[in-house]
Amino acid sequence: MTTLDQYLSGFGEEPGYLDYGRVGPISATVRAEISAQYETLARARFGTIERMRSEDERVRDAVGALTGFAPDQIVFQPNASSGLMHAAFGLTGGEVLLSLAEFPSVTYAAERASHALRVVTPVWLETDDGKVTPSRIRDQLTSSTAAVMVSLVDSRTGYLADIDGIRQVIGDRLLIVDAIQGFGVVDAPYEVADVVVSGGQKWTRAGWGTGFLALSERAIDHLTPVFSGWTGSGAEQPWDEVRDPVRGAAAFSISNPDPVAEARFAAALEEIVEVGVAAIADAVSDSVERVLDLADEFAVPVASSRDQAERAGIVVLEPQPEELTVLAASLFNHGVTASVRSTTVRISAHAGTGEETFDMLRAAFTSFASAT
Repeated sequence: MTTLDQYLSGFGEEPGYLDYGRVGPISATVRAEISAQYETLARARFGTIERMRSEDERVRDAVGALTGFAPDQIVFQPNASSGLMHAAFGLTGGEVLLSLAEFPSVTYAAERASHALRVVTPVWLETDDGKVTPSRIRDQLTSSTAAVMVSLVDSRTGYLADIDGIRQVIGDRLLIVDAIQGFGVVDAPYEVADVVVSGGQKWTRAGWGTGFLALSERAIDHLTPVFSGWTGSGAEQPWDEVRDPVRGAAAFSISNPDPVAEARFAAALEEIVEVGVAAIADAVSDSVERVLDLADEFAVPVASSRDQAERAGIVVLEPQPEELTVLAASLFNHGVTASVRSTTVRISAHAGTGEETFDMLRAAFTSFASAT
């Protein structure tokens, strides 16, 4: 059984890294898994390839343990964007309600599906400064709304959406959740969603090329697998015929997945399952509190929510426009890695963010305060 301390010891990145919302450096567990898998593939002993194919079941079991979806309701994806495309193109009519401020993977999926198939219409939700809330959704639902798309954690504001509350106001409409900015560090009620997608390169620290699409039975009934390859036919080797897609999440598959990618994603998720998302979420929350305390100490304005119920691992700093360059330079000069946007700086801290990193952030804020 992996303890929280053992999990924290797997953070091997250099001090100063506070950009998990962009990419999470892979964990020690994932590094070991990669080494083992490629050693196996390099030697290609008898039965190696057949054994590696079992990684698909392994990763679906791991995703199921974290989401509550059954393994046969899950299909591996190379990234979250692919899963969102499958979901958006699979909608068969009506309007899909979503915010134009969502991460582009969400908005582009809806718009591209609308233009290509002309069966679904994106309707842009009016939000509370980028926050997608149940009340805003309730006010803008219509009889034509067939689905709602939302990020579990907003990439720019750090806002943690109330997907349980959203489910309550939308009724039996499809709820499509992009979970990538919270998956593995937010103890979310994924079971209320019809579609959950995520990639593994951020908070789960599994590297690029990893992700999943999970579908409720209602989603399986209502979504059309537009992009369904031969691996989505249900046949082992469908030679000399072209079959219809199989019923289920497996239909949303185009080709054989990368078993090494599946293995490293599974290894990362299995470790999270053993530690417990709740324990990791508490540790992330402690790290966020440290960032907020430092920002307050040096009078760095915070634009993101301070409420634990409305945040995950992201803190958004919003200095005066003329001070943004000074803040960015201070962070850079002290070796702090963060995402600098046009008007904000996004700090994303994980459970394993250590004392040396907080010391470096303090030094950067000290320089910023001195300069301004």
